[in-house]
Amino acid sequence: MATVILKKGEGRTIKAGGAWIYDNEINEIKGDYENGDLVHVEDFDGYPMGQGFINTRSKITVRMMTRRKDTVIDDAFLEMRVRNAWEYRKSTVDTSSCRLIFGEADFLPGLVVDKFSDVLVVESLALGIDRLKLKILDLLKKVLAEDGIAIRGIYERSDAKVRLQEGMERFKGFIGEPFDTKVEIIENGVHYMVDVQDGQKTGFFLDQKYNRLAIQRLCPGKKVLDCFTHTGSFALNAGIAGASSVLGVDASELGVAQAEENASLNGLSDRVKFTCADVFDLLPQLEAQGEQYDVVILDPPAFTKSRNSIKNAVKGYREINLRGMKLVKDGGYLATCSCSHFMDPELFAKTIREAAAGVHKRLRQVEYRTQAADHPILWEKDQSSYYLKFYIFQVCDEK
Repeated sequence: MATVILKKGEGRTIKAGGAWIYDNEINEIKGDYENGDLVHVEDFDGYPMGQGFINTRSKITVRMMTRRKDTVIDDAFLEMRVRNAWEYRKSTVDTSSCRLIFGEADFLPGLVVDKFSDVLVVESLALGIDRLKLKILDLLKKVLAEDGIAIRGIYERSDAKVRLQEGMERFKGFIGEPFDTKVEIIENGVHYMVDVQDGQKTGFFLDQKYNRLAIQRLCPGKKVLDCFTHTGSFALNAGIAGASSVLGVDASELGVAQAEENASLNGLSDRVKFTCADVFDLLPQLEAQGEQYDVVILDPPAFTKSRNSIKNAVKGYREINLRGMKLVKDGGYLATCSCSHFMDPELFAKTIREAAAGVHKRLRQVEYRTQAADHPILWEKDQSSYYLKFYIFQVCDEK
């Protein structure tokens, strides 16, 4: 096995609990290897740092699998990782549909596996783990079967652009026998049809599960606006909780069509309506029409996926929060979130505070939440697995 030797003073990320070694942190590589192989990692003075997968095509050159130099990474090791991930989910979340493996936070870097009822969806984003993908999936099926859970099909959604940075082709398709890729799930009492083939990411955003549940208690008898509704998840939670009327807005015609299908599935089509529109255009129009809502929900896509575009992202978050607050009745509620890792909690809070000041509103925090526990936050310096910030506020006029 080849050995990667770090430069003096480098390796701060993994020393602080992270899982990545970047190309500019490496002094030399001793021994023969192919990209995707396991390598030993040593500090500049020979101190062992563990083992990981190497890929010199990627800026993230090594993704760590273990901090121990003598660990054997074999089938038994992988089964231990898979079993630990499943036991953790059983203890922390509703496992009828959940994220089973969350990459680095489950110590399987670059691999995501979601369970939608009896279907698995896998996303493989790194070369080394991609070689072990089929073995890990077999182990997952074995561990789930021990609890009486039979998996009827697996679909791969490794179609993200980031695979190109690993020197890998994008891929989308069945692993094993084909099956109906429209999968019905139930979450918080709401039924959804999840399109694992053509839906965004792996088909459905499981990370907001308990945040969606949290807004239910605010909505009975209320008029609700759900912005960036995607396939209608927050809107449907409002509807199932007894909202008098709900309007869901999204710029995607496909998303709106799926949301309407989901509303029908839950018998909510009379009270939960959807429209296809750009939220940034629609909110000023609703304000001009004098519309007011008891609850406004803002669940936008990530406005930034890099540090370079953070300034524009701040403007976007400030604008939608400002517009959203204007549409909340005095004493009503605003649920607002950011799913961008680069919009850190402090900056997001500052942006919301500035938006409130801009429209002379006082905010009373009801609660602050993050992603569901099946997307665990691994504590380390960069906290790359911590990305979702979710606030519920009461919005009060200045008096």
